Amino acid sequence: MGFAIAEELANQGAEVTLICGPNALTATKNATIKRIDITSAEELYIESTKAFKKSDIAILAAAVADFKPANVANQKIKKSTATKHIELVPTKDTLAELGKLKKSGQLLIGFALETNNEVEHAKIKIKKKNLDLIVLNSLNDKGAGFKTDTNKITLIDKHNKSTKFELKSKQETAKDIVEAIIKLKSKK
Repeated sequence: MGFAIAEELANQGAEVTLICGPNALTATKNATIKRIDITSAEELYIESTKAFKKSDIAILAAAVADFKPANVANQKIKKSTATKHIELVPTKDTLAELGKLKKSGQLLIGFALETNNEVEHAKIKIKKKNLDLIVLNSLNDKGAGFKTDTNKITLIDKHNKSTKFELKSKQETAKDIVEAIIKLKSKK
């Protein structure tokens, strides 16, 4: 979804910085997209906060793990010496940090993937993370989210105005998202 949004923004004339983790996707042929490859939640945090300082709009289309191992082994852990428990520590919340850094005139858009009480959880996330718009995906909707070229979303703005969309290709979904962002930006 992030690649489709980046391409649509570039097609609309935006200069785009695409920060992405390991994947098999290739960036668009559009020269206005600058790609930054990362491999960890920490790198996402660093690169996103750096890029946001110079951006009008930030769209965080994918979540990373909320936790990481407290200790990372530098070599294979053998079964004979392994413990049965892995201690976890929270990762930095990039979206929440950008919400704190957000200046007047900037827009911050996040995504929420939910399995229950979807709209309620998305609205809480909007307030908690200082978002202007959230793109809600439900794992309960067939064809939405991951491992498919389609998506079914609900857009909710910071005033709790909600717009539901039918199942569409990710490219068509990206057009809907970008259109909503353009409308928001014109009101700023």
